[in-house]
Formats: sequence, structure tokens, C-alpha cells
Amino acid sequence: MEKRIKEPAVRVSAEQERELLRLVRGHNTPQKMVRRANIIVAASKGERNSAIASRLHTSRTTVILWQSRFEANGLDGLQDIPKPGRSSTISEEKVQQIVATTLTKPKNATHWTTRSLAKETGVSHMTVQRIWKKAKLQPHRVETFKYSNDPELVSKVVDVVGLYLHPPENALVLSVDEKSQIQALDRTQPLLPLRPGQVERHTHDYKRNGTTCLFAALNVTEGTVIGKCQPRHRHQEFLKFLRLIERKTPKRKDIHMILDNYATHKHPEVKKWFEKHPRYHLHLTPTSASWLNQVETWFAILTQRQIRRGIFKSVKDLVDAIERYIEHHNQDPKAFVWTKTPEQILGKAIRRTDTSVTGH
Repeated sequence: MEKRIKEPAVRVSAEQERELLRLVRGHNTPQKMVRRANIIVAASKGERNSAIASRLHTSRTTVILWQSRFEANGLDGLQDIPKPGRSSTISEEKVQQIVATTLTKPKNATHWTTRSLAKETGVSHMTVQRIWKKAKLQPHRVETFKYSNDPELVSKVVDVVGLYLHPPENALVLSVDEKSQIQALDRTQPLLPLRPGQVERHTHDYKRNGTTCLFAALNVTEGTVIGKCQPRHRHQEFLKFLRLIERKTPKRKDIHMILDNYATHKHPEVKKWFEKHPRYHLHLTPTSASWLNQVETWFAILTQRQIRRGIFKSVKDLVDAIERYIEHHNQDPKAFVWTKTPEQILGKAIRRTDTSVTGH
């Protein structure tokens, strides 16, 4: 007697099968879509509904449901049907009123909260929260900014950024600055180390064990750093650092040095030193624009990775930690990639000045 072959519950075209298999094998496919695609693939092979439900750990009703949706709408039938929600009871005019009120200051506070604005406008605080989220309003947050009033702003930005984007051949570009008053802090109690389910903890109070000042020169094209910790931040210490740079850099190459306008850098003794070393070419950043000096970015990384959470029982411990970090950094240096052109930087500065839009 000839064995009867069960007809497949659904019929799938070759193109649909390829898409179903892509869903099944996709690493980013949601699990619910994987299950639905598996149901259709199995049903197209003639597998019984009860067997599909058992193998995929679902109900027979669910298997039949997705087969019927596939038959009615093809692959689109496997998508979720949007659930009907309650229509908004807040008119667009009311929404605009809430947004406009948010942009003003309340009488007895610096900014609105969801509850204070809800009371003012006669809606729930959750409604205010939803409106703020949609309008991307965050009255509780504030950022700082500072304009540069340097009369030579344009020429200095063009000069410094030009060095970043097009460094001169057969020359070094060094971004130089000092990180002063780095504190050697020790906690009053031993820290509680990181463990599963518990972040590292230390006491909020601390003991000051002195300070040091880090002089650093970042090689813009290579990413290497010349650094030296010194007890004070004067022109004498800066001259010592310049002599260190002189010893550690190739004598045959010119050096383009990016500096800020700090008084130490313009001291008469420092000026004399530069006059005796004509291979050094100074490029000053605009006032109130320390972010334009790339070594500031390196200082921020040093603080985050080595200083902020460190425990230093003496200044020597702090200096040793900084020197170890510089040595480790120079073993695998990576230069920062500068992408902004002078026109983009200056255009943004001009827009902020004209519109008084705050940002950082």
C-alpha cells in the first residue's frame, strides 16, 4: 500500500523561503520573529501543528495563528499588529502652551519640574514628562560655555588647526601645557574593592599629602608624550622642561610648539631661551580656548584612568603613578585625529555669539 504524504499547511515561494531562513539565522533577529519564521518553515515542510508546537515550546493555537496570518498577508503577516491605544486628550494647543511655559522661568525657582509645571498648567506630571521627552526638553540640566574675546581669534584658530590638519614635513608639532596642583589624595579608610554585585567604594573624606605639577608635550603626529613632574609651576620649572624637550627631540628638526597664553610661557627668561633656540616656532591658542590644545585631551584621559580614583600616600607615589602611565602610554601611542576645519570651528563660534544659544 502506498504511503500517503501529508500536504503542507502553508505554501512558501522560493523567495519567501530565503527570507524566512534569513530571519531564522540572523544574529539580530528578535526571538519572537525567529519562532514565527520557524513555524512557517516547518509548516511548509508538512510538519504537524502539534509537533511544531512541542518542538518550539509554544501552543498549537499560536502555530495555527501565525500560519493563518502568513497565508493572509505573506511575510508582512508575521509582524506585530499595532495595538490600539487611548487617543490623546491633550490638544496640540495645550501641548504648545506647556512647551512655551517650560521655556520661561517660574517665579520662585530657577527652572520648572514636572510636578510644578503640571500644577501650573492643570495636567498630570506624567503628561508633562511625555511632552518634555518628545520635545527634547531637560529643564533640570545646565551646561557651561565660554566665548573667546581674543582679537586674534580667527588667525590663531587657523594657525593651530592648520598644524593639526596639515603638519609640516621634517618638523615636530608639540602640544604643550601644564597640569598644575595635582593632589596626592589618600582615603581615611581602606577602599572596598570591586566584586560581583558591588562597585568599588571608598570614603568620601580624604587626606591631602601634597601636590605636583605635570609639564607635558604631546607629539601631535605620533601620540607620544614627553612629561616631567615638578613641585612648582613657575618659569624656572618651564625652562627645565624646555631643556628636557631639547634633549629628547632630534636636533635637526624644527619644532612647532602649541602653547596657551599663560604668563609662565611669556616670561622674559623664557623669551630669551626661545631666541637662543631658533628651531622653535611658537603658536599661541586663543584666550579662553584651552580645548584647542590637544594635550588637554590627554590630560583628561590621564585624570580619568590614573589619578581620579588613585590612592596616593605621598607626592612620590603620585609622581611614580604618572610616570608609569606616561611610560605605558608611549609603548603603544595613538595620535588624536583632528577632524574640524577652522571654518567649522569659527562658524559655530559666530552662530553662538549671534543667537546666544548655550552649549559646550
